Amino acid sequence: MGLRFETRRSDSPWVDTVWTCTSEQVTAMTSVAGVRLGLVFWRQDGQAYAGITGPETRTGTAPVPEGAAFTGVEFAVGTSLRAVATPALVDGGIGLPDTTCRTFRLDGSRFETPGPDDAEALVGRLVRAGIVVRDPLVAEVLRGHRPTLSGRTVERRFRAATGLTRGAVRQIERARTAARLLSAGDRAADVVTELDYFDEPHLARALRCYVGRTAGQLREGAGGAIALEVDQRLTS
Repeated sequence: MGLRFETRRSDSPWVDTVWTCTSEQVTAMTSVAGVRLGLVFWRQDGQAYAGITGPETRTGTAPVPEGAAFTGVEFAVGTSLRAVATPALVDGGIGLPDTTCRTFRLDGSRFETPGPDDAEALVGRLVRAGIVVRDPLVAEVLRGHRPTLSGRTVERRFRAATGLTRGAVRQIERARTAARLLSAGDRAADVVTELDYFDEPHLARALRCYVGRTAGQLREGAGGAIALEVDQRLTS
């Protein structure tokens, strides 16, 4: 019994991952900081719900509706929604009204609720409708390109698209990668070297701030349910 959280990578340039989650006898989980905007759909007790999730700048505790089944879409960094400014969604989110078991409403239009296998098809429809947009500058900057714009302009556009600074995105992504490596059994010393942390205390501070686990807890699978992209059963 617990929380089963599974993810798969997407080949869509608009989508980073698609995830599913089911809960049994779990009422709360540790949320992990993240840099992406997302859509989430879930059912509980015969009712359907949908929402938009924003980037999270720190770890925390999130409630888990017991007996619920979720499907989520995490967009690529820099992808946003036309109707909602991403900075307004940081460390929060909004529910979508008028959701049924088959459809949901977004930006004034109604769409079929996706399953994990047709999430990319939904995103394609949202892109064609102009509801999902992106700033190509963000992807260029993340790939290491140096645009011919002032640093202030780049930072302003980066914040507008992601809700975060470039430094915050790097730190959060590095901590999430460290958590995945540790969960897979890597030693803390090896993670420090691979991800260029200064030392193990530096890694420990990042994990405490962004992941809510120690290196030992991640290696041992201890500490309760956690929203981390690993294909395993996480128990409370």
